Parts: sequence; C-alpha cells; structure tokens
Amino acid sequence: MTPLDQLEADSIYILREAFHGIGKLCMLWSFGKDSTVLVHLARKAFLGQVPFPLVHCDTQLEMEEVYAFRNRYAQEWDLHLLTQLCPPLEQTDPSLPPEARVAARKTLGLNQALSVHGFTGIIAGIRRDEEGTRAKERVFSPRGEHGEWNIRSAPSEFWDYYTPRLPHAAHMRIHPLLAWTELDIWRYIARENLPVVPLYFAKTYHQFEGRNFGGKRMRFRSLGERGITWPVESDADTVEAIIAELETTRVSERAGRPMGADSDASSFEKLRQAGYM
Repeated sequence: MTPLDQLEADSIYILREAFHGIGKLCMLWSFGKDSTVLVHLARKAFLGQVPFPLVHCDTQLEMEEVYAFRNRYAQEWDLHLLTQLCPPLEQTDPSLPPEARVAARKTLGLNQALSVHGFTGIIAGIRRDEEGTRAKERVFSPRGEHGEWNIRSAPSEFWDYYTPRLPHAAHMRIHPLLAWTELDIWRYIARENLPVVPLYFAKTYHQFEGRNFGGKRMRFRSLGERGITWPVESDADTVEAIIAELETTRVSERAGRPMGADSDASSFEKLRQAGYM
C-alpha cells in the first residue's frame, strides 16, 4: 500500500465504524478541499451513495464560487443536502474578536440543526495539522449537551482503538481525516481527479472585499466567509503546482484566515471548546 492508500483505507474504516456504531449520522460539508475529499471517501465507503444527510451551516457569507460549487455537486453526486441558516452575529459571544464572532455563528447554526434533526453523530473534515487546538482532538470525540468539548475527558485511542459509544454525551463528532495533512489532501485530489472550488487556484487580484492587492498573483489556501478570509501570494494555478508549492512553503495554511492564525490561537481554542468544528 502507498501512504495515500493507507490513509484512504483508514478513513473508510472510520466512516463504516461510525455508520454501524452510531444512531443518526450527518456529515458537515463546507465545500472546501477537506470536506469534499471526505464526501468522496464516503461515496467510496458506501458503494457510490452517501447514506446520511450533508449539513451546510450557512452564514450567507460564502463566496459566490463556493455556492456555485455546492449547487452543482449536490445535484451531480445525488446528495441529501440540509441547509441550516445560522443565527445573526448579535447572538454570539460579544467577548470574542469580530472574526471569531462570525465563525461562532456556525456553532449556533449547528446546534440548531442538532435540535431540529436529532443527530447523534456528526462527521467532520478537520485535520490535526491544520491548527494547534485541533491537534488535541480524537477520531471519535464525545460532545456535551450544547456541543461543548471537554478536552481533558477525551477518550484514549491507543493503537487506533476507537470508542463509538455515547456514554453521557449528547452527540459524537467523528473525524476521519484527522491523520491527513494538507499535502496528503492535495495529492489525493490529484490522484482521484476531484473537483475543487476555483478559488484555490492562483489568479491576479487587484482588489478583494475592500482590500487592495495591486495586481498580485494570489490564491486561497483555506476557504471561509467573506470578510474573514483572504488570498495569499502564490503562482500555483493547477493542482500539481499547489502540490509543488506545499512541498517547500513555510507559510501557514491559515495565513489568510485571522481567526485561525497563530496570533489568535486563544480565541480559536475558546470557539472549539464551545463546539466550533
């Protein structure tokens, strides 16, 4: 087996364990590179069909290209997509920085989806290498009544031994991509010839969301809402060029997202403990 073969097999095993061990499942779909790989893995795991709904917690601040991608592939892949509108900014924690409050709307939207649909398992496409707080996660991660995450009580997972049961928890988060890296994701996208939102590919930016970039070549490393997500300098305009760039770059994946940058790690950890994906 190649390293990608092993990662694929492990993720498919996790998806099947979740499906057989947890009652009412859903999968979060943000339409970024990670969650789209996750949808592809689910289709492989279950003979071409995803046997549970996909949930989009919609702040109505996604970029146009993201909505276009959602509308096309939800239909093309015959997905059961549930769109949950997120509560307004005024309902979020006012002590958080402005960028974090926009992200916190998604947590509130997810809690509403849980309340309406009664999901007991949520599959998400987070990775340990993406941000320091996520490095503390488990593959099967129990959550409290309001989605809160108690890091200190996380179950041990020695030798990839998972515990899909739900003792004293409101629901379980399942993270099949936790062991993947950003480079693994792009190599898998190349191998499987998967579509991605065009914003990942470099183009010339003069202005974006009120910022002046002076005609620089830029692309998005990570996709988030308008106003809290920015492109970074890059000439990588194909999947192969992105892979070559990632093999040498020292720029953080979340450099274009202030809420997840190292300088705002405390806010991100606060969000995660409150139930942010």
